[in-house]
Amino acid sequence: MVVIAEAVEADIPRILEIEREAIMPPWTHGALLSEVYGEDSYFAKAADKDRSQLQGFVILRRMGDEGELLQIAVDKASRRCGLADSLMRAAIDFAENNLLSTIFLEVRKSNSAAIGLYEKHGFTPARTRKDYYSDPIEDALVMRRECSVYEITG
Repeated sequence: MVVIAEAVEADIPRILEIEREAIMPPWTHGALLSEVYGEDSYFAKAADKDRSQLQGFVILRRMGDEGELLQIAVDKASRRCGLADSLMRAAIDFAENNLLSTIFLEVRKSNSAAIGLYEKHGFTPARTRKDYYSDPIEDALVMRRECSVYEITG
């Protein structure tokens, strides 16, 4: 069983370890810290049920009525166990609960596993950003997902 909870400053060293396995180039400690304390950021972690081992994380930033999925990663030992699905669902729930209309993301065109995850959760290709990534240089596929926004009337 996995528990999704808000990431805190003490989680950053473990998140940096996961990033070095999964994301190139990894973010800095300071960049992650700003997301932990950012009032427009949703920064969640996935941990095993006794919360002893952080296994993955997701960062989504709210910008007006839209969101941008900045990162999602799971440590190598925990992949293919549904953690990325749980993290993605949590980010989508955050977006919908905060009345965001759309979520955007960029992904390397060659990252078929990530693209498959995003498509599974309703993201569709929107456009390409030429040479967006470095090390190695590669195009980014921009994907989007419309959120189910329910207007509350009183």
